[in-house]
Amino acid sequence: MLSEKTISIVKSTAPLLAQAGTVVTEHFYNRLFSHNPELQHIFNMANQRSGRQQFALFNALAAYAQHIDNLDVLKEALARINHKHASMHILPEHYPIVGGHLIGTLKELLPEQFTAEVEYAWREAYALLADICITEEAALYEHNKTKHGGWSGTRPFVIKEKHIESALVTSFILAPIDNKAVITHKPGQYLGIKVKPNDMQYNEIRQYSISQQSNTQNYRISVKKECLPGPGIVSNYLHSLDVGNTVELFPPAGDFFLKDSKKPTVLISAGVGQTPMLAMLQTLLQDEVSPNTFYLHACENAEHHAFADYLTDLAAVHSSLKHYTWYNKETKDEVFRGLMNISTVADQLPLLEGDFYLCGPTGFMAAIKQQLLALNVDAERIHYEVFGPHQAL
Repeated sequence: MLSEKTISIVKSTAPLLAQAGTVVTEHFYNRLFSHNPELQHIFNMANQRSGRQQFALFNALAAYAQHIDNLDVLKEALARINHKHASMHILPEHYPIVGGHLIGTLKELLPEQFTAEVEYAWREAYALLADICITEEAALYEHNKTKHGGWSGTRPFVIKEKHIESALVTSFILAPIDNKAVITHKPGQYLGIKVKPNDMQYNEIRQYSISQQSNTQNYRISVKKECLPGPGIVSNYLHSLDVGNTVELFPPAGDFFLKDSKKPTVLISAGVGQTPMLAMLQTLLQDEVSPNTFYLHACENAEHHAFADYLTDLAAVHSSLKHYTWYNKETKDEVFRGLMNISTVADQLPLLEGDFYLCGPTGFMAAIKQQLLALNVDAERIHYEVFGPHQAL
């Protein structure tokens, strides 16, 4: 436990981070990769170039300093970070490296304010945070290693099948090379995938939602081909692979998953945000314990609408499923035109008792969350997943 003095010092110096802004995290990452370039095998360098990772780290540091005397407030955020770390196999030995560069950064940027007493308090605070994360991540690794079909670190998988789902989305069926069982996953979780694209100096690790319900034989990911140049290095590389090629996978991870399939459930997605929803939808319909399932999806047009025929077929078989679609730039029978407007179908939805799951671009989810709140949906029944570094809605 931290002393009252340490807590007081960290909270009182937290505004220093706000004053410095993301300059702190930019300096930190430059320092980190300069002294420890091998860590570029782990970090998403596309997020570094876009500034998203710096922004996420700055928010995390500010939140930790602000709530250091009541860490229960950060329980969900820390769980999300722990799962993300597990999908990249972050190890205890990485924490002293990161901590050393964080302290070094604060000393270099704020030499007058960051006195010896302040440094000692921040070192104590970071050590506590590191210990919490290491403990939680160790439990995740132990679970993944000991559960039937589980493993530690990476495991080689072969691409068994490729299926074109839309103009931009392709699905990959991935099976272990050793033909042994794979660990089950919760509907909504993701896989960490490690590849080394052509002409890239470092490995690249990305997270992709598992787009099918759990089984013990394989996984399916459905990958949108992003634009180049930009964040699409890995997605374009995956699209270039053929059946028979291999990739390395970390075990399933993620704290965004179906909580209670016995309640009416509403799945809401945009674009490739439908991938975790497919796993949830299949699970709900197979278990047939939810009285009603609703699936709302938005995309640009029919060309970009992945799994459209599959969803229609599901609805024909399962009377408990009702689905609604919005096309932003196209009109079609039984499809709404424009941006998703929940009020259009609000009278059909279980607003007072249902659980609502959101996945898609951050702006889309923020807008949908506000619409749901305006319709008196309780905030605790709205669950969401954000791609890349986590952001609040």
